[in-house]
Amino acid sequence: MTDRRRTILEGAARVIARRGVRGLRVSEVAAEAGVSTALVYYHFKDRPGILRHALAFIGDRADRYTSAAQEPTAAGPEDPRERLERMLLLEFQDLPEVRENSTAWGELRAHSVFDPELREELATAGAAWAAEVAELLTVACPGAPGPAAGAAAERLTALLEGLSVRWLSGLVRQAHARELLRAAVRLEVDRLAATIT
Repeated sequence: MTDRRRTILEGAARVIARRGVRGLRVSEVAAEAGVSTALVYYHFKDRPGILRHALAFIGDRADRYTSAAQEPTAAGPEDPRERLERMLLLEFQDLPEVRENSTAWGELRAHSVFDPELREELATAGAAWAAEVAELLTVACPGAPGPAAGAAAERLTALLEGLSVRWLSGLVRQAHARELLRAAVRLEVDRLAATIT
């Protein structure tokens, strides 16, 4: 991705997080990115193109900041459950990029109710995320049935999205949201372990 495209997508993510999808104006994306409106249209063709690419950009950015959980820790080998927990908890970092990403994801998710094309793309992105979590769950519980790991992953990602909205809107403290997610990971891993025969 060129620096110019990245700058425009960063601007689009900020605008979506701040004003929502319905409030997204190409001129505002251009102003946020410090480029001309014509350049935005050159790179993304139209408003739906901006939304599709912004969704992919937000997903890629989340992959980057949660990939730290996949790196070995200084303490040595990590329990697979702890690695899964750490990856999910990275969504609760009090960093501008993480807050913006989570807020923009929520806005895109809410708008997809009214936009079938965006809904399909969001469903694909959500399914990929759930599959990644399911894979980590099967590492934590070798021999667990795939459908059970998939269902557990869906519950965990849905809980994380809900807790993220509550945290970002000030309804729960960050520490409490993190503890609720830790408890859910323990419950799901224990439930999966019980399915192994």
